[in-house]
Amino acid sequence: MTTAQLPHGHSIARTARREIPRLLQRFLLAMALTACAVPAIASNPEQAPASTTAQATVATLAPADSVASIDLASPDNAPLAEQIAALQAAPTTTSRIRTVLQRAFALLGTPYRWGGTNPDSGFDCSGLVGYVFRTIGIDLPRVSRAMANEGTAITDRAALVEGDLVFFGKRGRVDHVGIYVGEGKFVHAPRTGRDVTVSSLASGYWSQKYLQARRLAADT
Repeated sequence: MTTAQLPHGHSIARTARREIPRLLQRFLLAMALTACAVPAIASNPEQAPASTTAQATVATLAPADSVASIDLASPDNAPLAEQIAALQAAPTTTSRIRTVLQRAFALLGTPYRWGGTNPDSGFDCSGLVGYVFRTIGIDLPRVSRAMANEGTAITDRAALVEGDLVFFGKRGRVDHVGIYVGEGKFVHAPRTGRDVTVSSLASGYWSQKYLQARRLAADT
């Protein structure tokens, strides 16, 4: 472009002298805005602490979750920790039955497995009961229906004592067994997808399915 082609007689040199200060102003303004924005991002009070808090929460909860195989806060298990300590120290509980209770409580949280008979592979209901009683030298039949013929029948539910076997089913046919641990509760391996746990005889599903109880010779 020549000087003659510029409007109003402006020359290239005069136009360049006007444009350079404008560009310089824009550049300096952009630099100033960037300098102000960087500290604001670095000092954001919400972003960094939120991440730190989340990591702290995970670090706090993970160990507890990995250890807690059984929910002690559930309705069935709410006073379980105190109950375990009381039963183990109860003067009316024989040493053999105390061993049964201790072994059963130690297995809380073991996964259910149909046909399972040991803590490595998991337990079904009769597998758990048989395993626990073998620790005191008592061999029981493999299935719950056959276990229901062992020992002495306890006809009054109010007369149950620690270590009694409690049986459940429908239409008079036994299909489940657990170990009574006192205070209206029993330990058992419920079903697929559930772990060895403590449930109540006082109300709910198992109260309705209760059929009978048996007391083995080891209880006396």
